[in-house]
Amino acid sequence: MGKQKTKKFASMKRMISLKDQRIKEKDRAKVQEKKKKDPSEIKEKEVPKYPSCLFFQYNTQLGPPYHILVDTNFINFSIKAKLDIVQSMMDCLYAKCIPCITDCVMAEIEKLGMKYRVALRIAKDPRFERLPCTHKGTYADDCLVQRVTQHKCYILATVDRDLKRRIRKIPGVPVMYISNHRFNIERMPDDYGAPRF
Repeated sequence: MGKQKTKKFASMKRMISLKDQRIKEKDRAKVQEKKKKDPSEIKEKEVPKYPSCLFFQYNTQLGPPYHILVDTNFINFSIKAKLDIVQSMMDCLYAKCIPCITDCVMAEIEKLGMKYRVALRIAKDPRFERLPCTHKGTYADDCLVQRVTQHKCYILATVDRDLKRRIRKIPGVPVMYISNHRFNIERMPDDYGAPRF
């Protein structure tokens, strides 16, 4: 009968000794033991910096005339609901509103093709303020989130759930959306008189 092969238990992997020629000089030094932390030592914690325009959750940079950043789907949904964008914004906020459109959003509407030519015509309206983009790529959601975090003077108009979820994490930025064939706004300071439905 042949010899049966059995597994070796508790066998260790071979390790290179520190005197081996393949090890570089800097790696030969043994690792120093970590010092135990003193419990009475003052702990440093890094806190995210918030802009000076925020007074608690109250944004002091918001005020009429309102600058409203418009997303692609907001324009499309307002066409479906047969709402005039500028007039409906003014009805919602009871003040002058300046809709702003970035180059990324404009490029996104142009990419949609002939089916959305009405949206493109509305976006090129002279009442809309055009904001130039300096970054690479044309992903509108990232562009809008970046612009809103840098400058707290905008209200973001969107119907996109994911974008709304991202904007809610940024303090002091109201979100305008469409519901029941009218424009509504959330997280707007009470003093500005935006109605709550």
